[in-house]
Amino acid sequence: MPKSVFTGAHKHLVDVLIAARRRAGLTQAELAVRIGKDQKFVSLIERSQRRVDVIEFFAIAKALNVDPVRLYATVIKKLPEKVEI
Repeated sequence: MPKSVFTGAHKHLVDVLIAARRRAGLTQAELAVRIGKDQKFVSLIERSQRRVDVIEFFAIAKALNVDPVRLYATVIKKLPEKVEI
């Protein structure tokens, strides 16, 4: 069984986060500053090399000036009913 960071479900999460960052007009470095991390942290997430926990998701959404609940709703709309973890 593959690690979840490489599944289609995780790729979808990453795609949603990347799209939200781009809509906000931010670079990885600018987002990193807003969340108090370095650019590598954001890069690892966006390359699916690092999982995002719920608190990090919340912080990223707020840093993007996006409602975390709405952003999460965007993620779950396209997830299959059963997701392997």
